[in-house]
Amino acid sequence: MLMARARAVQRFWIQGNTAVELASGLHWYLKYWCGVHISWDKTGGAQLASVPSPGSLPRVKETAVKVERPVPWNYYQNVVTSSYSFVWWDWRRWEKEIDWMALQGINLPLAFTGQEAVWQKVFKSFNVTDRDLDDFFGGPAFLAWARMGNLHAWGGPLSQNWLDQQLALQKKILSRMIELGMVPVLPSFSGNVPVAFKKLFPSASITRLGEWNTVDGNPRWCCTYILDPSDALFIDVGQAFIKQQMKEYGDITSIYNCDTFNENTPPTNEPAYISSLGSAIYQAMSRGNKDAVWLMQGWLFYSDAAFWKESQMKALLHSVPIGKMMVLDLFADVKPIWQTSSQFYGVPYIWCMLHNFGGNIEMYGVLDSISSGPIDARRSYNSTMVGVGMCMEGIEHNPVVYELMSEMAFRSQKVEVEDWLKSYSYRRYGQSNVEIQKAWAILYHTIYNCTDGIADHNKDYIVEFPDISPSSFSSQYSKRKIISHVRKHPRFLGEVSASLPQPHLWYSTEEAVKSLELFLKAGNGLSESLTYRYDLVDLTRQSLSKLANKVYLDAMDSYQKRDSSGLNFHTKKFLELIMDIETLLASDDNFLLGPWLETAKNLAMTEDERKQYEWNARTQVTMWYDDTKTEQSKLHDYANKFWSGLLKSYYHPRASKYFTRLSRSLQENRSFQLEEWRRDWISYCNEWQSGKELYPVKATGDALAISRSLFAKYFR
Repeated sequence: MLMARARAVQRFWIQGNTAVELASGLHWYLKYWCGVHISWDKTGGAQLASVPSPGSLPRVKETAVKVERPVPWNYYQNVVTSSYSFVWWDWRRWEKEIDWMALQGINLPLAFTGQEAVWQKVFKSFNVTDRDLDDFFGGPAFLAWARMGNLHAWGGPLSQNWLDQQLALQKKILSRMIELGMVPVLPSFSGNVPVAFKKLFPSASITRLGEWNTVDGNPRWCCTYILDPSDALFIDVGQAFIKQQMKEYGDITSIYNCDTFNENTPPTNEPAYISSLGSAIYQAMSRGNKDAVWLMQGWLFYSDAAFWKESQMKALLHSVPIGKMMVLDLFADVKPIWQTSSQFYGVPYIWCMLHNFGGNIEMYGVLDSISSGPIDARRSYNSTMVGVGMCMEGIEHNPVVYELMSEMAFRSQKVEVEDWLKSYSYRRYGQSNVEIQKAWAILYHTIYNCTDGIADHNKDYIVEFPDISPSSFSSQYSKRKIISHVRKHPRFLGEVSASLPQPHLWYSTEEAVKSLELFLKAGNGLSESLTYRYDLVDLTRQSLSKLANKVYLDAMDSYQKRDSSGLNFHTKKFLELIMDIETLLASDDNFLLGPWLETAKNLAMTEDERKQYEWNARTQVTMWYDDTKTEQSKLHDYANKFWSGLLKSYYHPRASKYFTRLSRSLQENRSFQLEEWRRDWISYCNEWQSGKELYPVKATGDALAISRSLFAKYFR
């Protein structure tokens, strides 16, 4: 975009080729001339107080300022974001998101909403019945995994109301994206079919996939069916789906996503076979749209690196005509594949930041990697990089990370992060504050400077309580865990026990607490700022949750030493920390369970739908998929959330039940009964998921006062 000042009048011009370019140009001006900050509403929203009054907008001193994209594409979303974050959105919320996308310069968004209604029409044309589809589509909160073939029917069935509602919503979404000059990425056929296909097409090559995270091998929800791309029927189904989308939406895009091999390894590593599969997948797209371009997530090259060696990668990547495939280097911020694959062996790729798993709430970032990674990739020898992207599993957290990553779509030089953060903190809070600048300098070198290469999935003990017997707790724990040395060895949790889930800790917690103290000192002048309050609550929460990890370990150490009084002391402190964090989170609208449940219920048109949607919402953030009475699901707590309401009604009772039984086992001088604890806990979990309790949708309490009180209680 081009920003220029007019000579004769007090105005300036923003020029661009599309509405996205104009919107991002306006955003750039508002940020760097007016000191404005715009983030998601749930991360504090927009800070507009620094905008001058009408008639006194800052002038662009130069004749013109030109900001260009060094690469053409700015991609947005992950295939699971639609479930972790977007699932309960109405058009009003979507409209805000698309506006935010335009301001960030995003021009290549994934558009997956409503595809089940299209699939319903396509599969019916192949004589699949509604009953068959009820056993195929997942529930609203689990559609992402049903689409990928990980599960079927779990959380379903989908009502016709849902199907029609989501299709109508998708048409609005696409219309606005097109209006702004974005190029939507639509889904295509990956091979996932209803089980009915086996009877309808007995000679087709259809494979039953293996179990996916089941507890006891029960195939009720897993073990879906995939149509082999080498089968002629694959092309027929794929072509029909592309054409049906064009019938519904018009000829609006030529870019389609397909991830047939995502967590689904081909039956043989023979390159010729892999090449034939890739060719068939693309053929299915191109027969539906002759201009089709295949956009593929590159996650498989990282997650299944043992299979995808050079020969296999080349076979897949070169199976499509040159220029007809793009790859998302999905985890380039931490584990870039472009560096080890000769730039994807000549295939264009998009440098992406993954950053978040499961929509977890965790302050975390790799700002140095973000500020330099895309630049290094673009400048590298024979670079095939054509874009940057944000591929987080869940959104609405860590606004600093997403603001910097969005800017990299327009940056040709490496960003000096320390200087950038000074400008960021001014924009974020609407004023310059010495304590805040010092705090952000600390955060940059601690929380937002992870260099260990570990994917940050939040496993703090409050939200992912260990399901272990104390007897499996490593006897080496007491020798290795030296509490007084926590600050010198910030990753001490990694040395505890192979059987104990280990929270990710990559920074000095002592230094992070210093940044919290600086935030609190700045409170009197910033207490009315929504962005400040959000950051304060989040930083206080993070500090307390890391402290709780240590307290949990102290409790387990006391148990190992048969120290009943020590166990009771640390148990009380752990449970007290949960409730104190509950009180803290309740003081900010953006950390509440209530809105998640209410927006789910608000989409319902019948009482049955209302019950189903609430169950889906409760289940996704707790324990989902198969469980037995004495063994919880392998997928418990993957989408854990630090939300007020969830801590009080779910995480606290779970921990309390465990520690009560732990204490009793000491008192009665008998071993801990893990199976009894599981039976008790799983029963409670299932009851909670089917519950109807109402939770607040508005905050209560003074965030600054609560944070100050908790700081004095735990850190002085």
